[in-house]
Amino acid sequence: MVIETLRARTAAVRFDLLTLHPDLCRSPVEHSILGRAQQAGLIDVRLHNLREHGLGRYKQCDDEPYGGGSGMVLRVDVLDRALEPLRGPDAHVVLLEASGQPFTQAVAARLATVPRLVLVCGHYEGVDARVREHLVDETLSVGDFVLTGGELPALLIVDAVARLLPGVLGCEHSSVDESFQQGLLEYPQYTRPREYRGWEVPEILISGHHAKVARWRREQALARTRALRPDLLPEDEGESG
Repeated sequence: MVIETLRARTAAVRFDLLTLHPDLCRSPVEHSILGRAQQAGLIDVRLHNLREHGLGRYKQCDDEPYGGGSGMVLRVDVLDRALEPLRGPDAHVVLLEASGQPFTQAVAARLATVPRLVLVCGHYEGVDARVREHLVDETLSVGDFVLTGGELPALLIVDAVARLLPGVLGCEHSSVDESFQQGLLEYPQYTRPREYRGWEVPEILISGHHAKVARWRREQALARTRALRPDLLPEDEGESG
């Protein structure tokens, strides 16, 4: 269903990043694959400065936490005002926060079907909890660690989602056999030279027998996943071999 939805897409997918540091996000989305995808009209990445909606002379966006404690917390009223022009029937709003649900390849595939993705980058000590409760559709985390802000996670999500869109990678099948796409780590890849310092490319890969190559790659993907990430496998497969 996801693949059919992606293939039927005709308009560019829009990514809106709401951040205190738009310049931090600018370069990654203007270069390499993401930059070419924007030039081709496949994606549309827009950066929005949260500071423009801040309060007072100094455009304050944060305040001290109720109950005491260290650090500063992003204000709910400032974020609500900043999100107002970004809302819409086709917009899916995501808050990047350490306590969010894990971002996985399956989540990337789901988000790739959304016409417009609004990514809210947290900063400082955190974000007022009312933002999570009332202003966003979901909260995501890119890992069990803490960063200084949500800008890098937002860029990671843009990259992971964009590369699933038709035409972005240039080859329709480039993202099909990758790690996690089929629930497994990707099989090992090789290129020229065929032999280097005594390290040789597996003979099966230069045999020209496509069915055997496909079988070998499946076996290697299973073996690599079993050795490095057994948590990705069902119990019977993870414990076998």
